[in-house]
Amino acid sequence: MLLEKLVNASGISGNEKEVRNLIIEELKGYVDELKVDRMGNVIVKKKGKNDKYHVAIAAHMDEVGLMVKGIDGSGLIKFAPIGGIDARILVSKVVYIGESRIPGVIGAKAVHMQKPHERTKAMTFDDLYIDIGCKDQKDTEKHVSVGDYILFDGKYTEFGKNRVKGKALDDRVGCSILMDLLKMDLPISITGVFTVQEEIGLRGAEVAANQIDVNLAIIIEGTTCSDVTDIEPHLQVTELDKGPAISLMDRTSLYNRKYVDTLVRTAKENNITWQYRRTAFGGNDAGRFHLAKGGTPCVSVAVPCRYIHSAVSVLSKDDYKNTKDLLVNYLERISKGGLL
Repeated sequence: MLLEKLVNASGISGNEKEVRNLIIEELKGYVDELKVDRMGNVIVKKKGKNDKYHVAIAAHMDEVGLMVKGIDGSGLIKFAPIGGIDARILVSKVVYIGESRIPGVIGAKAVHMQKPHERTKAMTFDDLYIDIGCKDQKDTEKHVSVGDYILFDGKYTEFGKNRVKGKALDDRVGCSILMDLLKMDLPISITGVFTVQEEIGLRGAEVAANQIDVNLAIIIEGTTCSDVTDIEPHLQVTELDKGPAISLMDRTSLYNRKYVDTLVRTAKENNITWQYRRTAFGGNDAGRFHLAKGGTPCVSVAVPCRYIHSAVSVLSKDDYKNTKDLLVNYLERISKGGLL
């Protein structure tokens, strides 16, 4: 399955090569043009039945992760986060370091060794280390170097009732849906943009957006899902099995209501389950696309994912399907005119 391949690939921000190569290989024979820019973004063009309109669809390739910043005398590895990661979730997580994927475990001072005041505080990155089973610094340095990327062990797994768990669902789910679309006979021509370094400041999108002229940019994301214990309904942002989440605003964008409202109508008219993304925090590549050149209208469609920015996230396969169906019908609506 395509999503499985994407989830299991390594693509921490600034080191997206493995994901990029997978996308390029999978799209051979399906797109009319393909290029990789200097930042590492993959930009493709796919001709559709109607070439009158020009729409971009974007998803980011990168994922959050860690980087080696030092090795102490006992051979334990100190590290820094790449992207927004909560240090409190990291203890005992299995990771892989560098291109050789050296296995390690994130550790900290055992709770029974902590002083009373230490037990009342959340752990920080300075309190954590990675153990790869070496006896001292010299031994560890045979396998690991400062600057090595550190990948979470979160392999793709299907479980429960139509659920998927794995690392990097934000935003390999978006990449997978975009690739599904590019393999179809489309009603209009689109430019597909697979961006780098979204998790550290939307950097890839800033470069990519200034290379294309489009009437509309559609951003596909994996977004926060908080439908869990002790969260008030109005704070849940999104819910699993309630369909794609359509954004009205977030930290980086105010979405054009004409295009948002038409997206909602498209969902309703085609009996596609959908929901609003009920929060203004966070952001995505739309924050750069809508400011590029003379300005580009944007909409954001996201697949709800529990526990994003962690070693393992969870999504609903029904939400995946409904998101893809909504986008297919939206492109069909655009092809009939009157929107762009």
